[in-house]
Amino acid sequence: MKQQLKIIYELGKMRISLPIALSALTGYVLYTGHIDTQGWMLVYGVFFMSCASSVTNHWQERDIDAKMPRTKDRPIPTGKISANGALALAIVFALIGSAALYFTNPIMALVLSWVTLFFYNGVYTPLKKVSAFAVIPGSMVGALPPMIGWAGAGGSLKSEMILLVAAFFFIGQIPHFWLLLLMFGEQYKLAKLPSLNQLFTESQIKRVTYTWVLTTVASAFLVIFFVIGNKIIMFFLLFYIFYLLSSITMAVFAQGEFKVRPSFYKLNFLYLFMMIFLIVDGLIRT
Repeated sequence: MKQQLKIIYELGKMRISLPIALSALTGYVLYTGHIDTQGWMLVYGVFFMSCASSVTNHWQERDIDAKMPRTKDRPIPTGKISANGALALAIVFALIGSAALYFTNPIMALVLSWVTLFFYNGVYTPLKKVSAFAVIPGSMVGALPPMIGWAGAGGSLKSEMILLVAAFFFIGQIPHFWLLLLMFGEQYKLAKLPSLNQLFTESQIKRVTYTWVLTTVASAFLVIFFVIGNKIIMFFLLFYIFYLLSSITMAVFAQGEFKVRPSFYKLNFLYLFMMIFLIVDGLIRT
């Protein structure tokens, strides 16, 4: 039983699905100013829809995963679960998530959840086999979850507030995926996937990555000054952003070798802090 739960946990990429569900809660709280049963059901539904998308991704990339050291020990390549068994699990997750959203939230929340799944499994996953720039359309998977929460709460998708938040998470996904490609570029070659290392020199990669980080920071400023109202929260986020920017600037321009992993984690902390403090700001605003 423990082994089966471990397989389900890994297939559902639950460490990633939880933050995605949290970002949906961000949109919900920004609109309502509170967390109620409907909000928790929205989190529940988005979490299972994200798990469904992750399992589907495992199923789609099972042959590629078998060729890369980073992924060769995943459940399908190792035979811990069959491809058909994984696909069945994805369907179960999708049904649970869809039911949770359909019966407790406006239909738009369910529609946007399926749109998110489409962008990840129907656009990004197939496209990354032919282009290293698949991350750009694939970044919609970062923008949509806050909009799911906002729509679930009854908000208009034309609102400037949610569009600024969605823009931050959209832009932030690009350096996130880009840095992943940098970390595992050699392994992508083993699987015959396009990698940035094949297209750019090391110097060019540094400059482009830094440009995307600057763009992410600029979008974070828009959220801080036009969405967040609490001064203490604004100060904390500004402090962290300046720390992030200074450390990545040093890593890119002052160090001989660009160490990707520390920058990757620092960016991820920015996304996490932004979600948490947007929720806190929404709760204390009322």
